[in-house]
Amino acid sequence: MMTPKQLIKADLYRQTGRVSRVLLIKHLLVNPSFNYVFWFRLCRARSTLVRGFARLMHKHLSVRYQIQLPKEVQVGPGLYLGHGTGIIVNASAKIGANCNLSPYTVIGSNHGHAAHIGDNVYIGPHTSVVEHVHIGDGAQVGAGAVVIKDVPAHATVVGNPAKVVREHGEATYIANPVQVNS
Repeated sequence: MMTPKQLIKADLYRQTGRVSRVLLIKHLLVNPSFNYVFWFRLCRARSTLVRGFARLMHKHLSVRYQIQLPKEVQVGPGLYLGHGTGIIVNASAKIGANCNLSPYTVIGSNHGHAAHIGDNVYIGPHTSVVEHVHIGDGAQVGAGAVVIKDVPAHATVVGNPAKVVREHGEATYIANPVQVNS
């Protein structure tokens, strides 16, 4: 299991392709998406003081940026929030490494078991992922899609309900992926 510090470095790498203290400070100041993810990651810090302050910041930024990404959500390294606004994720969702969540994405559940999203997945704007579906590694979900069934690995899906339009594609929207040891 990666530490919050390692996860933050992976998230910064996804944003910039590099990691440095200068880039960290710059992105904390000017990049709302990274700022939100930074405080989300620190909600699991070991230090009670850091964790407490991070949870306050996370709550504040959730309201400010209209993002509901509960601190309980399991998220792999290299999370990228496109434009950092209007994202809702159920607390029971699982999100893999190097995933992109675009604006106005909803990953929800009425029955307590939300989606499991694999590694290197791109989810386009205005997308709804409904209930306990599995989105395979390297999949791409097009803008406005409503995903109600499992999505195979490396497939591209679009529409309402989402249908496979391409199989065996590449994760072309995943820039600067971090290497994850399985």
